[in-house]
Amino acid sequence: MLIVLLLLIVLLFAGLGFALHLLWIAAAIFLVLWIAGVAIGRGESAGKRGFYRW
Repeated sequence: MLIVLLLLIVLLFAGLGFALHLLWIAAAIFLVLWIAGVAIGRGESAGKRGFYRW
């Protein structure tokens, strides 16, 4: 019983580590897209308004 519990805990931590790794990759991709959007938005507006419309 102890071995099965230990195996379940190891599988849980392995799954969480994999999900956390994917979240870091997604966060890095969204950061790059956000920075590109800010740069493109600044170029289009040329000082009339900010990147955000509110």
